[in-house]
Amino acid sequence: MLEPSHNDELPSIPGKRYFTIGEVSELCAVKPHVLRYWEQEFPQLNPVKRRGNRRYYQRQDVLLIRQIRALLYDQGFTIGGARQRMSGDEARDDTTQYKQLIRQMISELEEVLQVLKK
Repeated sequence: MLEPSHNDELPSIPGKRYFTIGEVSELCAVKPHVLRYWEQEFPQLNPVKRRGNRRYYQRQDVLLIRQIRALLYDQGFTIGGARQRMSGDEARDDTTQYKQLIRQMISELEEVLQVLKK
């Protein structure tokens, strides 16, 4: 059977504006070549490319990748099914991205609280 979602176990997203493909790979527990493949398969995933075709992902890209990862690895969707889910009407109703954002905010607030307690 499929394992439960592991997005809870992923590291929190640092408060940076841009992330390299290596950083996103670690944040999402997905290898860089998989990220490059997903860019071809999911039109919503379009990182900024700068000098030398280096990819720079933003926070919303990282959240999108985590959502794609959950659909493929945890919920058992195929690439086509995940693409359809992401672009269809269900994508608007899907709260996964918002839940991840709220978890991220809680994590960041807890870190601030720890700093303030010192």
